[in-house]
Amino acid sequence: MINEKIDLYGYFGLKRGKDAEGYLTSYVPSNTGEIKQKLRPAVIIIPGGAYRMCSEREGEPVAIKFLNEGYAAFVLNYSVFTAYPVPLAEALAAVAYVRRNAQRFAVDVNHVATLGFSAGGHLAGMTATMFDDKKCGEMLGIGVDELRPNATVLCYPVTTSDKAYAHAESFRIISGGDSALADYLSLEKRVNANSVPSFIWHTAADDCVPVNNSLLLAEAYLKCGVPCALHVFEKGWHGLSLCNCETNDQTEEDAALVSVRKWFDLAIDWLRDRNFAVKVK
Repeated sequence: MINEKIDLYGYFGLKRGKDAEGYLTSYVPSNTGEIKQKLRPAVIIIPGGAYRMCSEREGEPVAIKFLNEGYAAFVLNYSVFTAYPVPLAEALAAVAYVRRNAQRFAVDVNHVATLGFSAGGHLAGMTATMFDDKKCGEMLGIGVDELRPNATVLCYPVTTSDKAYAHAESFRIISGGDSALADYLSLEKRVNANSVPSFIWHTAADDCVPVNNSLLLAEAYLKCGVPCALHVFEKGWHGLSLCNCETNDQTEEDAALVSVRKWFDLAIDWLRDRNFAVKVK
């Protein structure tokens, strides 16, 4: 396995701000000479944490799960307590990095997905709807074709700045307290016909980030005619991650974990329908 920590700022020759993160960790299967060489889909995992932390439960365990499905998996540690455009620029840099190193990682450049949880879901959602952001393009000096992911998976995502449903802390941090910017970063307002296809899941019982966040985003996708799958599970708390005892304190038999953990297989099937699959070179 290729397991290494990549400094995105160093790789792209960007000036690192004080306390900036922007590190990408790879979990990539090594091709062996004993069998035919593989070309793999890639997924960039973006943990949640209200833009004030990167949850470990939503990082490495998820990468290993995708690794076992044959994916080249990467986990992004993005800058926290930091306003737009920095976190988005780091996430888009991660997409470009994976593409530029596709040969070394045996990655299919046309099948690179982002996946995010909670506030990380907001960041992944921005990569799907704001990959052509001018500020990020200027910061990175990279063309849109390299920055645009091919699909995104959003897990109980923060999406809207609507006061009735917003996760206030996440939007306060990513907007720097600027209400006009918060409105601009409301994902349902950024969806257009060129947005990236999206798989979205949430629980109706989420009392931290209301399910309306996902409903509003899915509605925007439908209005724009962009492929979107939406799954709403009845039970389950916020931050379920993989819905197992490795990522939760509850036992494997907890009804919510048993029911909602199906999200992963559903996402894999949806990605496979979009030709995200291991291919023989």
